[in-house]
This record gives sequence, structure tokens and C-alpha cells, in this order.
Amino acid sequence: MITLAAVTKTFGSNQVLRGVDLTIASGTSMVIIGGSGTGKSVLLKCILGLVHHDSGSITLDGQDVTKADRDAFLARFGMLFQGGALFDSLRVWENVAFRLMRGAKALPKAEAREAAIEKLRRVGLKPEVADLFPAELSGGMQKRVGLARAIAAEPEIIFFDEPTTGLDPIMAGVINDLIREIVVEMGATAMTITHDMTSVRAIADNVAMLHGGKIRWTGPVSEMDATSDPYVQQFIHGRAEGPIESVR
Repeated sequence: MITLAAVTKTFGSNQVLRGVDLTIASGTSMVIIGGSGTGKSVLLKCILGLVHHDSGSITLDGQDVTKADRDAFLARFGMLFQGGALFDSLRVWENVAFRLMRGAKALPKAEAREAAIEKLRRVGLKPEVADLFPAELSGGMQKRVGLARAIAAEPEIIFFDEPTTGLDPIMAGVINDLIREIVVEMGATAMTITHDMTSVRAIADNVAMLHGGKIRWTGPVSEMDATSDPYVQQFIHGRAEGPIESVR
């Protein structure tokens, strides 16, 4: 569904992406791993067209993403942001229904609220949560609201940016399980950015490691532990020694 070929992106003198090649098949869950500052978020933004890549090509169903109708293109995506990114001045249900109440196909307020409550139920939140404000929720509940918003419009493709950041291990496990269930249930194509190896093993069909501006290795998650690539081995085992230099 998504194909990147020789994609590059430079900011000033910082060459972040140096020829990324990657294919994400329809209905599969791809997880991008790599250290902080390796360009994972930039890659995601390039696919969405929020940042324009310098060279190479990015296609969605064979169509160049830079030439697609923006509204129709973005309508195919859902997004779970790293920090939740909830609107603190809106109630929970208004956050979830944000997209549903805008655009040419906007739903009436009552229908949008009902749809939001149904999505909240899907992520394990009770209807009474709908009228609270984000500040009244725990971090785990906020993340669930973000997930409900990501799936509210039944997107074909869902991006997850560090979905378990800031959560305790139990809540992180709950979010991982929810993501996996929802992606399979919806038949969605998923792309996740994370450095949490527990998340990788829980939600990935395929894994790609980004390092030095290129994809170092990609393959099924079942083959990740057996790969001989020293970069992958160092990263997944959290070793200080290896080809990936640590900042001291």
C-alpha cells in the first residue's frame, strides 16, 4: 500500500534521510525502530506530506503522495500522537469526534457524540468519561482517548507515534493489546514508530530498523531475533557496546 524509494530529506546541513527504501503491504502492521533522532518521525511526516522530501518517491496505492488531493488523501489516515495531543479546551467526546464534525460530510452533533461514545467503549472507557476534560484523566486514559480519536473515522491506515511513551508497564501492555486487536479487527494498514521492544513484539507483523538515514534491516518480526545484523542486535538487546554510538 505504501512504497518509499530512495527517499531523502535534509534540514540545513543535517541529512536526516539518506535514501530510504521501504514497502508496507496492505493490511499489515509495520513497526519502525531506531534510536532517538534517527529520523523516524520525519519519515512519518514525509509520508503524510506534512514535510516534503527532497528526492525519491513516496506512493500510496501507486499514487505519488505529493500529487494527491490533500483532503481525500488525509481522510484515509488516523493518527495516535506521542503526547496524546488532546485539545484541553474540548471535552473527551469532542476530541474523539473532532474530525467527524468537520468537512463536507460532517455529522450532526448528536450523531457525532454517539459515534464518539461507541469508540470510547471500544477502547475500554465508559460513557461517563465522554463529558470530562482531558486534564481530568490519567495518562493511560488519555492515551485511550487518543486511540479512540485515531479510529473514529474508520481510517484505512493508522500511524502510531511512540504509543506507550510515559505509561507504566501494565498500561503499556493494555495499549499494545488494544492496538493489535483494533488493527486486525479493522483490517487497517498500520505503521508504528517506537523504541519499546515490548511494543514491537506485541503489535508488529514486520519490522524495519532506521539508522544513519537508511533502512538497515527489514523483515518479519519472527526473524528479528535471529538476524545477524549487528545494529539490530545491539538495539533490540539494549547493549552499550556495538556499531551504534551512544552519546556520553
